[in-house]
Amino acid sequence: MYKVGEYNLLRVKKESEFGLFLDGGDQEILMPKRFVPAGAQKGDELKVFIYHDSENRLTATNQEPYGIVGDIVNLKATGATEQGAFLDWGLMKDLFVPASKQISKMHPGQDYLVKIYLDELTNRVAATEKIDPYLSNENLTVKELDVVDLIIYRRSEIGFIVIINNLHTGVLHYSEVFGTVDIGDKLKGFIKSIKREKIDVVIGKPGYDRVESEADKILRLLKENDGYLPYHDKSDPEEIYEFFSMSKKTFKMTTGALYKQRKIIFTQTGIKLIEEE
Repeated sequence: MYKVGEYNLLRVKKESEFGLFLDGGDQEILMPKRFVPAGAQKGDELKVFIYHDSENRLTATNQEPYGIVGDIVNLKATGATEQGAFLDWGLMKDLFVPASKQISKMHPGQDYLVKIYLDELTNRVAATEKIDPYLSNENLTVKELDVVDLIIYRRSEIGFIVIINNLHTGVLHYSEVFGTVDIGDKLKGFIKSIKREKIDVVIGKPGYDRVESEADKILRLLKENDGYLPYHDKSDPEEIYEFFSMSKKTFKMTTGALYKQRKIIFTQTGIKLIEEE
């Protein structure tokens, strides 16, 4: 069986002048000629995305949308009516957001964070701006130090509310942000702490894995700059983040580890690479 709004692996059942008809089990699904890969023929298995076209017909395509059912994505509005709005999701047909699923009236040209879902009544793919009902911290699927996917959701008094693995919410404190982040940005991070149902997260990797990965970056930057960089433990945190894309705390941890490994030395004005003999 096929799943609407998702990728499917379907066998070509027959060919026609309009394209290929794929075996959907209870029905044949047309893959229009413009989407047919070169050389595809009867009996082949193709990876396709299934959705309804503008005439409500099931259609298969090899185009890749910006998100599938279950994903939370940031999309641009292309049009709006009294019934709802339309978002560009990378396919020929835009993604519909019913007016009842909007927090405030959507306007063409603006970006909106939405969750893609399958409407139970119509079996058609749609989107909703009302994401909170899909998020819960009651039954957590994460633990401290887990590496997770983060989406910047909204601002609060203490930091950014983030969506964790499309399932939970957490807080990225302003003190842990050393660059510019915007609503809808997707980042890698890890779970810093869990207290009851409250989760704090940090951008990057946890513990020594984080230090080790950043160590390679610092060594590479040193080699690219003749073995010397004018940054040290007294440098401004924003300057460190702008150049290294890491917090000052991570920079100090990493350079400390490199010093103990005898790979760098500290000078009065920066750090210097120790040349290998």
